[in-house]
Amino acid sequence: MSSDLLVRLPNHLGDACMALPALDLLAARGHSLTLAGRPWAAELFAGYPWPVLCLPRERAARVAALRRRVRSGTRALLLTNSFGSALELRLAGLRSTGYRTDLRSALLAEAVPVPVRWRRADEPMHMVEYYYQLAGALADHAPAVPRDLSLRLPPAAAERARAMLEAAGVGSAFVMLCPVAVGLHRGRVKAWSGFGALCADLVERGMQVAACPGPGEQEAVRAAVPGAIVLPETDLGTFAALLAASRLVLANDSGAAHVAAAVGAPLITLFGVTDARRTGPWSSIAVRLGSAEAWPSFDEVAAAVRAKLERP
Repeated sequence: MSSDLLVRLPNHLGDACMALPALDLLAARGHSLTLAGRPWAAELFAGYPWPVLCLPRERAARVAALRRRVRSGTRALLLTNSFGSALELRLAGLRSTGYRTDLRSALLAEAVPVPVRWRRADEPMHMVEYYYQLAGALADHAPAVPRDLSLRLPPAAAERARAMLEAAGVGSAFVMLCPVAVGLHRGRVKAWSGFGALCADLVERGMQVAACPGPGEQEAVRAAVPGAIVLPETDLGTFAALLAASRLVLANDSGAAHVAAAVGAPLITLFGVTDARRTGPWSSIAVRLGSAEAWPSFDEVAAAVRAKLERP
């Protein structure tokens, strides 16, 4: 039986990608979804029939937008963990289900206990599983989590990516480097320092190397990989299609890595400050190098790249 459900998406691109199995589960169980989140969410989910409500920056404006678009009393699922996001949905008159975090239980119609596995350090729960288990609270039956993400892209995104590559003179066997990771994690830089040397090595071996900056990243990308063909900034759907067309994607643990995993791209993700067991790409073909304590060496990364490129 169909029911209206507003899903408050996570605030970060990678987390939204990792929520895909949860969203697919809810849709399969007959929920008519409306997504609410950051403006890029409309581009990420353009291949789906789900309406997307792009939330303004100011809290009062967000509450007003929710009231205009969603009927009072509608059920909602909070994939965010914050008190503030629960308060906004409560003020908008929605009946929310979410994890019992950040002292917000009184704001929720259904407060779901945080899974025991989430708190375990020896065998931590992955974010994909965390979101999927929460969605299971609104599903009669939840099968095992799919081993791979599957992001639907509209045909127009692939066509835009093809035209962009053609205009830049990039052929079909290019390597995509994603060298930028915004912000710090516990005071530590989230980007591997060897992208420039790796780019030079690939170019020397005759490979075409491309990079596609996110908003405001043009200068940082050019500085990180000076030998790469730097594509113009584009929308998120076209960026996802570019990753899907790549022979190999190399990225930090960032939104770009999770988009690459979501479209099934051959992927190597580099870790140096985050835990791959919690936030690594949810992909059966991705390679994960490094750890939360140390970045991988250049030789280790170069060897993994060669091994990937030598496979047919």
